[in-house]
Amino acid sequence: MPGADRDLVAALRTELASIEPSRPCDRAAEAAGLGMTAVRGDRPALGRLMVRLLREDDAQGIRGATGRTFDWDHAADHCRAAYLRGRFLVRGSLSVTAGRYHLEFVVPVDEAGVLAARLAAAGLPAGVRVRRGRGVVTWKGGDTIGTFLRWIGAGPSLLELESRQVSRAFRGDLNRLLNAESANLDRIATAAARQVAAIAALEADGRLADQPDAVRAVAALRRRTPEASLFELATELAMPRGRVQRALARIEALALHPAGGLPDPPGGAEWHADARRPAPSPAGRAVA
Repeated sequence: MPGADRDLVAALRTELASIEPSRPCDRAAEAAGLGMTAVRGDRPALGRLMVRLLREDDAQGIRGATGRTFDWDHAADHCRAAYLRGRFLVRGSLSVTAGRYHLEFVVPVDEAGVLAARLAAAGLPAGVRVRRGRGVVTWKGGDTIGTFLRWIGAGPSLLELESRQVSRAFRGDLNRLLNAESANLDRIATAAARQVAAIAALEADGRLADQPDAVRAVAALRRRTPEASLFELATELAMPRGRVQRALARIEALALHPAGGLPDPPGGAEWHADARRPAPSPAGRAVA
């Protein structure tokens, strides 16, 4: 995970650990989620949170809550959020790779299924597996992880993470679009160079002049605007795009074969039909 994302994830954990629930029941629920887990030295915010909760008056049940099973089924939604926040702080981890989230809880094997069932009931289904003798509950979808983090109290740090994810996705989409456009322009340039060479070859041996008017018109415009796409050629000539494409294919096919060597080039029937059309009657001349 890049250093900037790692720092932001650390800021997210610090933000969650700094939340001070106003309800005694929420403080007890969070303490239950923290449990009696030893705090790592690289998580000072979590250490301060545990000290703060454990210094609460015993009458509020905070000290006893760390060793008591949390009553999920009868707890209010805000208490469940506090409990999960404590569980995430001591048992959860979040990583961001190339704008993709991966969140997991590493808990005792017998707790993994229970935790996954609770999350699924809250509309946040998660995957469960066993890894090196421990239960692992995981999410990989950014939307689900974002919903969970907002539920347990994440704010500005989560917004910054999501902003970075959107920026990465936008840059990725833009790069794909530019690459596709570049490849398309390369194809147009390659085809145009081939067609211009074919037009020059037919003009040199006099065969271009023998082609129907439509083919000669396409050839003339292609020679003047080699960078134009088929759509642009068709628009300029007021022709169907397919007709322009067939005219260019005919030109290339004729250029690849000597005079008389290609009995019926592409679109031949179409051009023959044009040739069979009767010429308009001269003005004022009676038609029998």
